[in-house]
Amino acid sequence: MPGYSRAVHALVFPGVYTPQDDTALLAEALAGEPYRPGARVLDVGTGSGALALVAARRGAEVTAVDVSRRAVWTARLNARLSRLPVRIHRGNLFGPVRGRSFDVILANPPYVPAPDTRHGPRGRHRAWDAGHDGRLVLDRICRNAPPMLRPGGVLLIVHSALSDPGRTLDRLRAAGLKAAVVRRRWIAFGPVLRSRRGWLREHGLLPAGGAADEKEELVVIRAERPL
Repeated sequence: MPGYSRAVHALVFPGVYTPQDDTALLAEALAGEPYRPGARVLDVGTGSGALALVAARRGAEVTAVDVSRRAVWTARLNARLSRLPVRIHRGNLFGPVRGRSFDVILANPPYVPAPDTRHGPRGRHRAWDAGHDGRLVLDRICRNAPPMLRPGGVLLIVHSALSDPGRTLDRLRAAGLKAAVVRRRWIAFGPVLRSRRGWLREHGLLPAGGAADEKEELVVIRAERPL
C-alpha cells in the first residue's frame, strides 16, 4: 500500500508484534478523524508504538499501554527516536489509565481464533491468539472502552472478520455508541492462519475450499459516543 512503511514504520524488538496490514488499515481510519491538536488519544495494546506515533505526529496528547515488557521498551525507544512525547505504560488493557477519558481510543488487539486456550496465549503468540472465537480481548474492549470516551469521542478498533464484527457492533451499540464498519480489506493468509485452516474449517469459521480459504477480511469499526 502506498505510504504504508512511512505511515506505520517502527523498529521492532524480537517478540513484539510487527506493524502489518491491520496496523496500516487502522492508521488509514485514524487519518480520517478530524481531531484537534491536543486531543487525548489512547493506544491500547500499542505493540511497537507505531499507531501512537501516527497520532502524536498530528499533535495529539498520546498515551499508550501494553501488557508486554518488550513492547513497552520498544514503544519507548521508537518514541524517543522520533522525538515525540508519548506516555507509555505497562499494564493490562485499561488498567493503567482507569479514571481517565479520551477523545480517541485506538485498538489493534489479539483477534486470531486459537485451538488451544487451556493456559492462555504464551510468548509472541500473545500478540495475536485470542481464544476459540477470537473474542478474548475484543469483548473486554467493547465492555470497558465506551465509558472512557469523552462526549463525541471515537473508538477505532481493527480485527478479522473471523472474529465476528457483528458481535463487536452489537456490543458497542448496546453500550450507547453509534458504531459502523468504516474500512475493509482482504489480505492473503499469513503463516498462522495457513497453519490453522483445517481447524478453522472444522469449527465453521472458514468455508471448505475456494478463494475464501486463502484470504482473510480485515475490518475497522468506528464507534462514537454521542455528544
